[in-house]
Formats: sequence, C-alpha cells, structure tokens
Amino acid sequence: MKLKTTLFTLGAAVLLTPSVHAQTSGSDLFKAKCASCHVTMRPSDTSTLVAPPAMGVMRHVKMTYGTKDAAVKFIVDYALTPDESKAVCMAEKIKRFGLMPSQKGNVTEAELKTIASWMYDNFGSKGQGHGKGQGNGKSHGKNCQK
Repeated sequence: MKLKTTLFTLGAAVLLTPSVHAQTSGSDLFKAKCASCHVTMRPSDTSTLVAPPAMGVMRHVKMTYGTKDAAVKFIVDYALTPDESKAVCMAEKIKRFGLMPSQKGNVTEAELKTIASWMYDNFGSKGQGHGKGQGNGKSHGKNCQK
C-alpha cells in the first residue's frame, strides 16, 4: 500500500510540474510543422523556395482579414481544408507553388491556432504587398501558401 501511495504522489507531482504542461511556443511549432516549406527569411535565391515565405503569407492574410482573430481563423481553416476559392494572394503563387496540401493529420487545430497567432504577431505588415485583399475579411485574390 505504501508503494502505491508513493507512486501516486510521484505521478501527481509530475503532472503538476509546470514544464510538463508548458505550452509549446508558436515559434517552436512553426519550426516543427511549417518551416520545412515556409521559410521565415526571404532567401537571396528564391528559386529554391518550395512555398512562399511566412512574411509574404502573413502580409496577404493581414491585407484581407482586418483582425487577428479573423486571420487566425482563416489560417486554421485554410491549412486544414485548402481550396483555391479561399485564396487571398496573387494567382502567380498558386501557379508557381501549387495549392497547399491539407495539413490534417500533421497538425492539430490547437497547434494551428498557436502557430497562426505567432505568425500574425511576427510577420507581415498590414497594407503592404501586392495582394488583392480589401481588409474586410473576405477572400479576393489567390493564396500565397503552397
């Protein structure tokens, strides 16, 4: 009985330790789930890109979606169920990179929310770029994402 009590106490201590429950940062999730395709810095040789850089993606998302909540919702939806009709960037991006494959099974909705929130806070100034977004939460152009 004493062994069971000790094991229970140790198990409870581990579960209550902050590091066990620490949420993975958006940066870490981006590196693990997105960076194999989307780079964070535009390279000097863009011919090596397999998908648009994160800053370009976010620039166009911010031009189309007026709030962080709307932008995060879009990114989550698009990453899980990409469709050309949802696209927010220039048509040349889909022609060059193709449509982004669904990330279902590769990333959870909760992880996507964390990633999208981090991307919103770290990339793309609203109003820059050549996207066709109108800042009203509706998609008007073609998506930057692969």
